[in-house]
Amino acid sequence: MVRPHLPLNALRAFEAAARHLSFTRAAIELCVTQAAVSQQVKLLEQRLGVTLFRRLPRGLMITEEGLALLPTLKDSFDRMADMLERFEAGHMREVLALGAVGTFAVGWLLPRLGDFRTRHPFIDVRLSTNNNRVDIAAEGLDFAIRFGNGAWHDTEAEALFEAPLSALCVPAIAARLKSLEDVGRETLLRSYRVDEWPGWFEAAGTAAPPITGPVFDSSVLMVETALQGAGVALAPPLMFSRHLASGALEQPFPIYVSKGSYWLTRLKSHTPTPAMTAFGEWMTEMAAETRHAPN
Repeated sequence: MVRPHLPLNALRAFEAAARHLSFTRAAIELCVTQAAVSQQVKLLEQRLGVTLFRRLPRGLMITEEGLALLPTLKDSFDRMADMLERFEAGHMREVLALGAVGTFAVGWLLPRLGDFRTRHPFIDVRLSTNNNRVDIAAEGLDFAIRFGNGAWHDTEAEALFEAPLSALCVPAIAARLKSLEDVGRETLLRSYRVDEWPGWFEAAGTAAPPITGPVFDSSVLMVETALQGAGVALAPPLMFSRHLASGALEQPFPIYVSKGSYWLTRLKSHTPTPAMTAFGEWMTEMAAETRHAPN
């Protein structure tokens, strides 16, 4: 595409003035004089044949023509600035957009992410969390770490590891849980997956009591509630190992129920970038260490 000469100085002056609604503040940002900004905007108005600002006694008012022009310019300058910031010491920084279940992000990924940054200092991970409901395409993600059975439409999924659930509670509650029947007398904190507590009691070889406790869409919130002494959570000990190690939480019974695995997923239509390849290989290595670690 052959582009006409772009009056970049004039466009930059207009964009800054439009954001500040002031030639003076735009001049301070651009390190030029107020008169220079005003002149550049005037030249742009002459070239376009429209009025971009109405000059008022105490500032500027942008016209409809100016409002039409501003979003494209702002986005273009932001994208150029973002790209330039990605160059450092002769290297271009790559961006990896990652979505992850909040429990996995807090309990497993964040404690290990420093290792990835050390190995790949020019890859910036942009992490967003979710409650296992994610749209990779709509959210512009390279990868999504999900919990389930690995069956997602048009998605390439690599199994990472299982994270079996067990009963977790504060020591004061654990002290009064002498039998499985005692568990049923406590407030049972649960997720929206209705089969988890019944599955845990089945694994223990006993019938489940009526499950009527609060429902959470995040194990992080559920366990935080348990840490307040408000009940017994059914959550993956692997993701809350720091709380168990510190003694803030206890696992009163060595009984587990597995309802799925964590998976590293991406769209089949998304060709892996070098950053994605590096992250995928690192995740495979870290997940293998977790699978082979002693319980």
